[in-house]
Amino acid sequence: MKKLILSIAILAFSVSVFAQGQPMGFGIKAGVNFPKYNFSGNDNSIETDASTNFHVTAFLDAPIFTDYLYVQPGISLQGKGAKFAEGSFMGEDYRVTQNTMWLEIPVNLVAKAPTGQMGHLFVGAGPYVGFGLSGKNKVTGGNGDASEVGDFKFGSENDQKGTDFGLNFIGGYQFNNGLIIHGGYGLGLTDIAPDGVGDVKQTNRVWSVGLGFAL
Repeated sequence: MKKLILSIAILAFSVSVFAQGQPMGFGIKAGVNFPKYNFSGNDNSIETDASTNFHVTAFLDAPIFTDYLYVQPGISLQGKGAKFAEGSFMGEDYRVTQNTMWLEIPVNLVAKAPTGQMGHLFVGAGPYVGFGLSGKNKVTGGNGDASEVGDFKFGSENDQKGTDFGLNFIGGYQFNNGLIIHGGYGLGLTDIAPDGVGDVKQTNRVWSVGLGFAL
């Protein structure tokens, strides 16, 4: 909780800095996530299959001394996790997944390039810090029924560490009416594997696509 309060305070400070004498915009984005885990150690690296989740992000849009370069701090709900297995057992299809929900605070530096009278292309990148809110391990059968497998808890001695840090890479197109088509990639840098798993490092990986609206 202290880390979350500190991160929100840093976000508020950064907004106040860039708001000095600059016209500010804001917006909201939502869409689909395709998250997975990367496991590395002993000079090996493997990735799980991607599951399906969602994201919702509110952001501010502040120009930095130019109409082409902006900073976009925000706050975001990010659904992550992975698909660990999928197949058939005794004639029944099944899928084993882990779904987690994170509160993230990203700060992206975004470059915008006008494209005539329609709008502009944009690309950007920046760091994020995330805090785990909830998680579920579940098995889904071929008939669509899902059942939870044990309890999920964040913590260094539980299922997964509850703090994440990484980098965002975003891009898309914003029309002049405010409509946004966007995609992105989240590269987790923090080892979120719990203590006691040896030299194995576990990190988040997330592809995302969606729509948004800016004012």
